[in-house]
Amino acid sequence: MKARILALAGSLAVAAPLAIGTLSEADAAPTSATDTPPVSLVDGMTSPRYDYATAIRETVWVDTPDLDGDGQPERIATDIIRPRELDGTARVPVIMDASPYYLSLGRGNDGEFKEYASDGSPTKFPLYYDNYFVPRGYAFVAVDMAGTARSTGCTDEGGRSDVESAKAVVEWLDGKGSAHDSSGALVQATWSNGSTGMIGKSYDGTLANGVAATGVDGLKTIVPISAISSWYDYNRWQGAVKSRHYASSLSRTIAQRRTIPTDCSARLAYMDANDADATGAYTDFWAERDYRDGTFYDASNVKASVFIVHGLQDNNVKTMNASKWWEALGQSGVERKMWLSRLGHVDPFDHDRQEWVTTLNRWFDHELMGIDNGIDREPAVRVETAPNQWETSKTWPIQSARTMSLNPREDGTLALGKQDPGTASYVNNSRLSETNAVSLTANPNRVQFLTGAVTKDVRISGTPTVDLTVTRSAPVGQVSVMLVDYGAMDRVSTTGDGALTLATETCWGESIATDDACYKDVTRRLQTTQLQVLARGWARLDGARRHQVTVELAANDIVVPAGHQLGLVVSGASNGVIAVDTSSGTYAVDLRSTRLNLPVSGSMSGFAPGRLTAKDTDNLAKGTLPDLDETLWPR
Repeated sequence: MKARILALAGSLAVAAPLAIGTLSEADAAPTSATDTPPVSLVDGMTSPRYDYATAIRETVWVDTPDLDGDGQPERIATDIIRPRELDGTARVPVIMDASPYYLSLGRGNDGEFKEYASDGSPTKFPLYYDNYFVPRGYAFVAVDMAGTARSTGCTDEGGRSDVESAKAVVEWLDGKGSAHDSSGALVQATWSNGSTGMIGKSYDGTLANGVAATGVDGLKTIVPISAISSWYDYNRWQGAVKSRHYASSLSRTIAQRRTIPTDCSARLAYMDANDADATGAYTDFWAERDYRDGTFYDASNVKASVFIVHGLQDNNVKTMNASKWWEALGQSGVERKMWLSRLGHVDPFDHDRQEWVTTLNRWFDHELMGIDNGIDREPAVRVETAPNQWETSKTWPIQSARTMSLNPREDGTLALGKQDPGTASYVNNSRLSETNAVSLTANPNRVQFLTGAVTKDVRISGTPTVDLTVTRSAPVGQVSVMLVDYGAMDRVSTTGDGALTLATETCWGESIATDDACYKDVTRRLQTTQLQVLARGWARLDGARRHQVTVELAANDIVVPAGHQLGLVVSGASNGVIAVDTSSGTYAVDLRSTRLNLPVSGSMSGFAPGRLTAKDTDNLAKGTLPDLDETLWPR
């Protein structure tokens, strides 16, 4: 039998006043409906008060206009669980997770699916949100995105159909629009007080971003985890294409196991015809799927507060989606909060469970219940700059970060000061792996520049860029750029996105026979490595054979320890994108107009690039570095 530990939210040193409608444990529920459900506070947070076992579980289908172009309106399956004790006496706020995965791929690290009784009523809600928050006076609503599970329509890879299907449910919860039950009878959300918070990881969090970017009334907050803010920045990188016809491929995948057979071939064909794979260009197709500054959606529309959560080693939804969303929201004056971990595409429930659930409890209490618990007055940003080492700040990037420009030189160094008038060349290799590209072993298929040892710890905080001037022989080409930390240390592994699932479980909320609140524990997967790629970037090269481009790398926030050195690696194709130039032509980098622009915090005197001894230079030529065992380096 697996070990099960009943976990409760940790105590906080917060003495929050009781919100309006908040009652002590001994107080009775009101006799007339109110918009402020009575809750019990422990250490300033809502605590269990209502019976999960007897909670109302129901399904409605929210009506929308035609979303897939077949002339028929859509019906969006919406599964609801809410406290029975408050039915007809108090209206409650809603925590909502709209997803395409409830019947296709499952949700969470434990891979849970929705389950239903023979009469169609929901018996299992994936994830812990229902188990934990319903006893605290919230409703939980799990929405099947259009074209998936029990909803009609066709999937749209982040386009209007996807977003509008989730938006319609928020509107219905706010008293607008219509819905029907399984018998076809009209249903109103008279139990909802109109305040909704959306949450979810990956595609689910992406839907939250998109719905918020519509400016819909009733949406008070969103918590996007590992989420996309621009589908172009998910599928592309400055014209470089990640994979061909990805939009239609993903749409087919998430439409698995849907209960309403639908011919979506026209929508899939449209995606393939308009995804601009041939050029990698940002077209109207991608502008429709841009929530920061797109055709239909824009950060300036956002009324809800936003709590962003992202992994700084996320190579699925890369950090650009979080960093640019954060920036755009700030420019629009949106209330923001952000967590950045050292893991990859991982939910914070699976890397810092106790701290996360406590924080989320307080966030929803503040944003949806109106409880003044002080979370809005705490530092807005929490960043894991090294394994299990967290820093907080009011802003991000951190206020002390400033841009330092380092210049590559013909001798293989990367230095402050004057730019080198020379060139550095490499032979394009469309099969070059990242492992070989960043190795210290000599390699003709990339150029590599090293700083020499950092004399003091340096914190990189923000988005590095590389100004490049490249001459090529091919009519169309590409460059791949990597910023690398060279030096042995314990790091969060990239295997399994840095998460290791354990055999034990902890329980977060109340359980019933068909829906328990217990989930496998997860810990960081730490590994001693000799190097780490800190940031990657790609760009397609069209037009003139001599091409000037600024490659934007993925944002990061990390401490490079004293004794390590930074490296800049430039190559042609890499395994991150599709090669458009598969020839073995030579690319020449003009060093006079090439530089690494690095956002750093710390003493400039501690960062001493280019100060290599004669022995260092000799070792570089041999492909080794002092104090590092060359045999440990990946080939």
